[in-house]
Amino acid sequence: MDDDAPLASEITTRHSKRARVHALDGGDEPSKANGNDRENQERSSDGSDRSPNPREREGSPDDFEEIRPKTKRPRPAEGTSDVPNKSEERLIEVIKGNGKHISQAVKQWVERYEKNPKPAMVELLMMLFEACGAKYYIREEYLDETDVDDVVVALVNLARKGEIEDYQGSKKKEFKNFKENLVSFWDTLVIECQNGPLFDKDLFDKCMDYIIALSCTPPRVYRLVASLMGLQLVTSFISVAKRLAVQRDTTQRQLNAERKKRVDGPRVESLNNRLSATHEQKLVIDEMMRKIFTGLFVHRYRDVDPNIRMSCIQSLGVWILSYPTLFLQDLYLKYLGWTLNDKSAGVRKAAVLALQNLYEVEDNVPTLSLFTERFSNRMIELADDVDVSVAVCAIGLVKQLLRHQLIPDDDLGPLYDLLIDDPPEIRRAIGELVYDHLIAQKFNSSQPGPKNVADITEFSTDPILSIYVIDDVWEYMKAMKDWKCIISMLLDENPLIELTDEDATNLTRLLFASVRKAVGERIVPASDNRKQYFSKAQKEAIENNRRDLTIAMMKNYPLLLRKFMADKAKISSLVEIIVYMNLELYSLKRQEQNFRTTLLLIKDAFFKHGEKDALRSCVKAIKFCSTESRGELQDFARNKLKELEDELLDKLKSATKEVIDGEDEYSLLVNLKRLYELQLSRPISIDELYGDSITILHSFRNLDDEVVSFLLLNMYLDVAWSLHSIINSETVSEGSLSSLLSKRDTLLEELEYFLNAPPEVGEGSKSGNQLACRVCTILADVWCLFRKTNFLSTKLERLGYCSDVSILQKFWTLCEKQLKISDDTEDEDVNKEYIEETNRDTVMIAAAKLIASDTIPKDYLAPEIISHFVMHGAGIAEIVKSLITVLRKKDDNVSEIFLESLKRAYHRHLELSRSDYESIKSESFQECKNLAARLAGIFVGAARNKHRPEILKIVKEGIEYAFEDTPKHLSFLEASVLHFASRLPAPDIRDVLKDVQKRTENVNAEEDPSGWRPYNTFYESLLEKCAKNEGIQDEKEWTTTRQRGRPRKRQNIEGRRLFDEHGLSDEEDSINTSDQEDAQVEGDEEDDNAPLIHSLKSASKLRSLRVSRQEN
Repeated sequence: MDDDAPLASEITTRHSKRARVHALDGGDEPSKANGNDRENQERSSDGSDRSPNPREREGSPDDFEEIRPKTKRPRPAEGTSDVPNKSEERLIEVIKGNGKHISQAVKQWVERYEKNPKPAMVELLMMLFEACGAKYYIREEYLDETDVDDVVVALVNLARKGEIEDYQGSKKKEFKNFKENLVSFWDTLVIECQNGPLFDKDLFDKCMDYIIALSCTPPRVYRLVASLMGLQLVTSFISVAKRLAVQRDTTQRQLNAERKKRVDGPRVESLNNRLSATHEQKLVIDEMMRKIFTGLFVHRYRDVDPNIRMSCIQSLGVWILSYPTLFLQDLYLKYLGWTLNDKSAGVRKAAVLALQNLYEVEDNVPTLSLFTERFSNRMIELADDVDVSVAVCAIGLVKQLLRHQLIPDDDLGPLYDLLIDDPPEIRRAIGELVYDHLIAQKFNSSQPGPKNVADITEFSTDPILSIYVIDDVWEYMKAMKDWKCIISMLLDENPLIELTDEDATNLTRLLFASVRKAVGERIVPASDNRKQYFSKAQKEAIENNRRDLTIAMMKNYPLLLRKFMADKAKISSLVEIIVYMNLELYSLKRQEQNFRTTLLLIKDAFFKHGEKDALRSCVKAIKFCSTESRGELQDFARNKLKELEDELLDKLKSATKEVIDGEDEYSLLVNLKRLYELQLSRPISIDELYGDSITILHSFRNLDDEVVSFLLLNMYLDVAWSLHSIINSETVSEGSLSSLLSKRDTLLEELEYFLNAPPEVGEGSKSGNQLACRVCTILADVWCLFRKTNFLSTKLERLGYCSDVSILQKFWTLCEKQLKISDDTEDEDVNKEYIEETNRDTVMIAAAKLIASDTIPKDYLAPEIISHFVMHGAGIAEIVKSLITVLRKKDDNVSEIFLESLKRAYHRHLELSRSDYESIKSESFQECKNLAARLAGIFVGAARNKHRPEILKIVKEGIEYAFEDTPKHLSFLEASVLHFASRLPAPDIRDVLKDVQKRTENVNAEEDPSGWRPYNTFYESLLEKCAKNEGIQDEKEWTTTRQRGRPRKRQNIEGRRLFDEHGLSDEEDSINTSDQEDAQVEGDEEDDNAPLIHSLKSASKLRSLRVSRQEN
């Protein structure tokens, strides 16, 4: 760039001055530095021939091939009188040290400078060059005549030769404080010179010239260190300027006071002279700051190195904040606004933090009004930045804008969507913003109170969103932990607040979520599912919260349960609260009667409700009380649990008799649900009920699907608990084994009945789907429980079971029917209560589990499952991908399974090809191609070379299959084989081409041109691949990369201009992104062998959100 470097013609005119400078190479004798002028002139002339062009000063790595610095510094020259006296520690050594002697070294240097400026100046410049990593010496007698450009050319040549060392970037221990010491040195030097050499128009002018020139050179280490020194000089100059401003104001006040006494006099004249001198010095220091800003900052804030850009923005933020009289104006502020669009997260974060500090000062806000108007939209956009740390800082910045009322509330809509964003840091930041802006300001108080609690209940009626809001604002809102206040509101004890039924539901949800949060539980899904660990202080806080909750709930708990006993929307949350209480306090506080009353009410709730959530909460609560309570209370809880079981079995017997007598099935269904929820947590003896269930299933084949599902589920759980009891028993009786085998065989017979007469499953409806799903999952679970490998060579070997192939084929046929039903299908007649247990993902997991656990041979089912890899969306794809990972770990040779799955998919295509609809044909053919591409994509990178024989085997056997029935099967070449053949090396591709060409020697393809078209496409594609030697390249369309940080939602955001000023260069008007585009963007290639469990969780989360919203 023209501003960064002089033109070549201008450098040439200074040829005579170059004779007075030269570089000290590590191998040169110092005496050579004192050679005659002719030798010096020849060296400098040689250096002029290598002078960089102006673009090299921009620091573009494309224009300058930088050699890595040598790891060892050249040995210092010896025996020269021109080198500073070695009895005193050199400045560069002081900076390399621990920094303790910087102040003393600076004072001594200033004293030397005041006595004899030229040697001291040479010493300082040598330190400046060595700090950049270069050994260079200027003779003091030629100091005044030495040209800066000549020195910079020589220094660049040293970098070209690799004769420099990067102290700042070094990992060596002795240089760990180099950066801090260098900054401290220049700051100390400025302060020490503020009453003398700072204003001599020689010392710092010369230093600034060299620093600015070095900051514009191609070597990155020069730019980095020079920028560091230049930016620190401005920071240090600001402290001097502020002192001068204070001194000037003081002098002005003294002068005004003196003039009131007398108009003229020596005192007035003295004050006038002092005021004039101080003002002149301030103007000089301001001009020095402007010089560095225009010469260094305006070029380096868009350097290719993000560290340099970040340093510039951080320094600019400090300058504006500490010296607003000069820097708090749009001329400088616009650089902060422009860099909000920087591609480096560190630079964006630095700009946001700088703006945060500016908006923190009330006096700055009026001046920032125009800047805010221009860049506020970008500030809001950054709240959803791809980098989490930038987003969190941007949310804090938006909070400040709201506090100053600089942006309207209408602009905050997109921010509220982040309340359910994945990174918890962003949700916490948004939660703080919501609390400060919507809650705290509304009541002007952070103290707990009914109004605060009522306000949060009104925030959202959506159960999922409200949980996220509670989690986000919980730590900022004390009212959420005011249990007594919340309970009082629910019991209508406060006449000032009237709650609607919806408000009470939201408040109950808030109470339950807040209770769980207070005892350290997660109330929203975590992305990593790692176990939480708490410090000692956190554990103490949790126990205190548990104690406070228990004390608040003891007397009021029965009142709450009685009031909301019949309300299914509230009872589940209220019942489960007891799980998070400290039950020992009931005894310590002599509240045993309240405990007994609470337990009786929970038992009543169990029999009053038949919904999953309410039943599950009641079972969890009663089980917790029977295990965690102590003494008499524990005996009471266990007795009540036994009474509950007996009463439930009696109700089931009665309901079973009613069904046999031809009465309604509802009572049976509700009690079967209760039994199912109870059996999920503990074993229950239902031998008599098991026989009744078989009788009902045999006698009434027209039962409701949901009743049949729960009959089968309870039978399966009884079998599972019986097996668990036998395995864990020391002695096993023959009777218990025979009973278990009888139950298992009876259950399998019933399940196989539904395989032979499957429930009707419609592709556009979920009718019959729930029962079919239950049959598939229960059958797979039974097969896994009783697989032969579990009991091989044991006394229980007779328990082993393996289904025959015909049953397995019927099982997969039923599974296939359900895979065709999308989870998005809406059916109002279907009960969605257990929808997460009866979807196609569950069915696919059940089938894949049979293969992964070696329950059945993989020859038939594994290819069938893999053939559905790309047919049913991301959820199924990730399950299949996980299965492939398991298969590859167990058996390195999966080529046969892959080939068979390709054949199965192709066979489905041939069946669909008989259809008259072209769209169906093309869609099925594309699915074959997509499957082949996904499977071939597993062999990438080093895996391709490792598994070359497998790939070659798939290709050869695939060609064999394609030519078994020509031209009918030839499309298999294009659909499946081509993707694998393309991944072979060029010699193998040539062999494949010879093979297929040989197979077609005596065939007349002209008889059926359309039938042979796939063959021609296959042959030509491989021929082109081989010709271009692309056999070893990945197909880009199937290579996926992963971005670091959060997914980017907004792209191609253009830089913004604050003003259309005339006279400004293009460099100052917009951010120059061309330099930044040269920087390499790092990315990680996705590991195809890793199961993408996070995607599965995400899909599950979306379904749960959808189901919850439908229920409400």
